[in-house]
Amino acid sequence: MIAACARPLSRATDAWIHGPRAGDAGMLDDCGMLDDCGMLDDCGRGDIVASEVQMKIALGADHAGYPLKAALHAWLTEHGYEVLNLGTDSTERVDYPDFGAAVGRAVAVGDADFGVAVCGSGQGICMAANKASGVRAAILRDDYDAQLSRQHNDANVACFGGRVTTEDIAIRALETFLTTAFEGGRHQGRVELLAKLDADQDS
Repeated sequence: MIAACARPLSRATDAWIHGPRAGDAGMLDDCGMLDDCGMLDDCGRGDIVASEVQMKIALGADHAGYPLKAALHAWLTEHGYEVLNLGTDSTERVDYPDFGAAVGRAVAVGDADFGVAVCGSGQGICMAANKASGVRAAILRDDYDAQLSRQHNDANVACFGGRVTTEDIAIRALETFLTTAFEGGRHQGRVELLAKLDADQDS
């Protein structure tokens, strides 16, 4: 559990997810991690209770990703996250674009703070999620991928390959992903360029 913080938790949460804003000096340490309220440690992973910040996660998978999706769903629920379950819920054959797109859309329109998508390799469902304007989906093979995708790219959808990533590694990577802040700074302009690419395609 986190200790009481002088700032409103919602302000800290906004910076945690989207990076610091003007006037947030001292909110982030040199690694871009929230630590002044005991939220995150020096490695970018902390003990904040998700339900206290009301974080909602859109979760989807195809048939090949379903077993890992079920494990991630259980972990998210156990740790207090609100889960928007977008299917599939069995190993019956389905098409990954449908579920990747559903996760991407949920994040893009604000129905979820972050998304998690799983297929056999992680590749196809990541491509599908990235079709939604404003989505920055990243394939995570380990917690280092997770850390950099958040710190440098402000990734908002985590993608996994159920056939190539073990449950333990995926859970650790997901925890890192959800507890790592976007650094902003020199990375901000690059993320804005990604947003411009979305705008150019939408116009």
